[in-house]
Amino acid sequence: MNRIISLILLVVGIILIVYGADAAHSTASSISRTFTGAPTNKAVWLLVAGVIVGLVGLFGVFRGPGARPLT
Repeated sequence: MNRIISLILLVVGIILIVYGADAAHSTASSISRTFTGAPTNKAVWLLVAGVIVGLVGLFGVFRGPGARPLT
């Protein structure tokens, strides 16, 4: 994977995590937690997607073409 694409994925993952954390603290999420005990689906999916995309980007940065093997 190209290092630039990996960096972009890492940044997008961080942005998704920030939006997910913001959505988890929203009024709709507070109401959802009151009745169901869990945040809204939107908040959960943003956090999950952010972690996955961020990990893929992080993995690509350290293990992409041109990266030295960890020995």
